[in-house]
Amino acid sequence: MARAGLDKDPHDIAEMFDGVAQGYDRTNTVMTLGFDRRWREQTRRVLDARPGEKVLDLAAGTAVSTVEYARSGAWCVAADFSLPMLSGGAGRGVPRVAADAFHLPFADDAFDAVTVTFGLRNMVPAVAALAEMRRVVRPGGRLVVCEVSQPPLRALRWLYHNTVLRAVPLITRPFSSNGEAYAYLAESMRDWHDQRSVAELVAKAGWTEVEWRDLTFGVVALHRAVKP
Repeated sequence: MARAGLDKDPHDIAEMFDGVAQGYDRTNTVMTLGFDRRWREQTRRVLDARPGEKVLDLAAGTAVSTVEYARSGAWCVAADFSLPMLSGGAGRGVPRVAADAFHLPFADDAFDAVTVTFGLRNMVPAVAALAEMRRVVRPGGRLVVCEVSQPPLRALRWLYHNTVLRAVPLITRPFSSNGEAYAYLAESMRDWHDQRSVAELVAKAGWTEVEWRDLTFGVVALHRAVKP
């Protein structure tokens, strides 16, 4: 397994997620001590989707996030490039589409909002993916990104990098179908941008009114923006 970084090969990423599809949701809940459910709920609230709206949930995996966002009454579609991950969500009752984040199979201005939950850091270059998301959202439509981040307090950041992330492969090993993949994911979490840098990527892709909110001491951050 190649080391994580900001130059990830999409084929390697796809193969990795294919390998962790079995038991993925359970392993994530264990790895985050159940905080993943809370983060999805907070993402839904910030997304603020309404009945009659169309929402694209990109990098949706097994569609567990898509189901959460559909609770608003909006029509939500799960899109992911891993077929085994999408197959894992077959019983969730939401539409699922195999899709490349850089070449989405949707028309311009097709959605009222797009969201990415813990998937942006695997899209390289991120600006190109964010620009493609902007293409498929109508003018005035919304972007919400829920992604790992860097705790702003130095002491907490050191603790997070040197204890929590080092423990991730050990914690997930009994539950995961691919232990090496979670070593990679821990590295990608350590290497990912801080909140301001992600906001700058979003703005560079053409989104406006970019803002963010820290969750759980900045271990995770929500970024929100609007298509002009």
